[in-house]
Amino acid sequence: MSNSHPMRVSLICTVRDEADNIAALLDSMLAQTRQPDEIIINDCLSRDATPTIVQQYAAQHAHIRLVTGGHNISSGRNHAIAHASGAIIACTDAGLVLDPHWLERLIAPIEQGRADQTGGFYCPQPHSLFELVLGATNYRNVTEIDPARFLPFGNCMAFRREAWAAVGGFPEWLNHCEDLVFDLALDQAGYQREFVPDAVIMFRPRSSLRAFFRQYYFYARGDGIAGLWTKRHLIRYATYGSGSLLLVKAISSSRWRVPVALFGILGVIAYTRAPYRRLVPQLQQLQQLQPIPRMYWLRALLLVPVIRVVGDLAKMLGYPRGLWLRCTHPLHRKPYKPRL
Repeated sequence: MSNSHPMRVSLICTVRDEADNIAALLDSMLAQTRQPDEIIINDCLSRDATPTIVQQYAAQHAHIRLVTGGHNISSGRNHAIAHASGAIIACTDAGLVLDPHWLERLIAPIEQGRADQTGGFYCPQPHSLFELVLGATNYRNVTEIDPARFLPFGNCMAFRREAWAAVGGFPEWLNHCEDLVFDLALDQAGYQREFVPDAVIMFRPRSSLRAFFRQYYFYARGDGIAGLWTKRHLIRYATYGSGSLLLVKAISSSRWRVPVALFGILGVIAYTRAPYRRLVPQLQQLQQLQPIPRMYWLRALLLVPVIRVVGDLAKMLGYPRGLWLRCTHPLHRKPYKPRL
């Protein structure tokens, strides 16, 4: 049942050392077709000019407030929400830009009584060839999303404040994957979720292999700490382990070389099919704007398997580290068992 009056909406974000991009985020917040009743920016121990920039915006816009507190992104979000007054909380992160209709579309299912939590979609905005390929390799098109299984990310979600309170807020014992654990906690508590594909945020993918490796290492470490996606990680270890054994067989015995080579080619095709299906149309669109050298195409196509392998390596190193921390570090010992 829809509400007769709009519900009060608080837009929150926790930041740290985001002086190079916080203004773009705040500008996109102020350009929303549905303005939030308040914008709460929580600064979490910034060492740069981030708080000063936010204060400058707050001096010009009365509904923007800067608060400080928290030791990680979860505690920062919880701290921001504690200072917010809205019945609906919209949550985003620094380093991205909101589509002008983002908030209006994101909160509509909650205001209309259809959902307790919503999640929007994310659109890469690459600035280089590497970022273009990374975006196509690691981020699905909206048509590939299964709404029934989609778990919102913390940079693009909204929820009822009462639901957040009922599950104890974001899990402060986690530095990564905290949003997924929060989603699963809402699921287990019986709250309803809806995917809103036209509530879009734009973000820039990581700009180098090193930055990408670091990102996925910490994601996987968070999985290990939280006990998430165990089957997926085991399948990854099994796949690379069996592939390594076959490679050893091929090296040691000539009769294995052709079958292993064929198996490897088929495996690479299967593993890179979806990224190429996204990447090639994007390259063709660029080709229509201006001619693209053949070497540009070749580099783009060769980067896909490299990114895949680097991402898997980061996950295979990060996950056991997370399991170790879960067992040995008091901060990460939490009696929460997600049903996966």
